[in-house]
Amino acid sequence: MFGLGWPEVAIIAIVAIFIFGPKKIPELGSALGKTLRGFKEEVNKPEELGETNSDPEQ
Repeated sequence: MFGLGWPEVAIIAIVAIFIFGPKKIPELGSALGKTLRGFKEEVNKPEELGETNSDPEQ
């Protein structure tokens, strides 16, 4: 995970709780999940648009 161990992840989580507050963390997690899901859908979209052949010379 980007070279981060559990102690570093725990420190980042604690700092995030102090900055955003414990009530805001679930909202941020939900927004991040929706953003990542949308990004993955857009990355996989060329198949849906009919661009099945990536080599223009064929």
